[in-house]
Amino acid sequence: MKLFTLTCIAIAVSLTGTQAAAADAALPAKMTAEDMSGSMFERPDTTRTERNGHPVLDVTSLLSSDGKFGSGLYRAGPSRWEISEPYGVDEFMYFLEGGVTLTSADGSVMEVKAGEAVTLPKEWTGIWETDGYTKIWVIYSEDGSGLE
Repeated sequence: MKLFTLTCIAIAVSLTGTQAAAADAALPAKMTAEDMSGSMFERPDTTRTERNGHPVLDVTSLLSSDGKFGSGLYRAGPSRWEISEPYGVDEFMYFLEGGVTLTSADGSVMEVKAGEAVTLPKEWTGIWETDGYTKIWVIYSEDGSGLE
């Protein structure tokens, strides 16, 4: 009986250790079609702000352990930004809804619409104009700025 009890305790301790290791495991971050259609913004960790009288929603799906890489979902209304200082982060954006017009400092104009993607280098300057959009974002930032 004593051997049986010790065996049960050993198994329980082993399983608990396995569960703890699994809880600390690095896991993939998935965004489902339902998430991307807007349900992801219902998460309690969604950042809610306002710009030009319109709500801005931002939720992170993954932040790397070193804090330099992240991805998430972002929704904003109409806006126009003049970016005279470098953008500051390398960002890949895939637009699910709406889009953006990017006028670079050299005067070149690029329109990015729903179903299209663009990558902005951290050195980019120019004008960002939009009637509103929802995008998937992926950011790399050497010092972690832009990912707080």
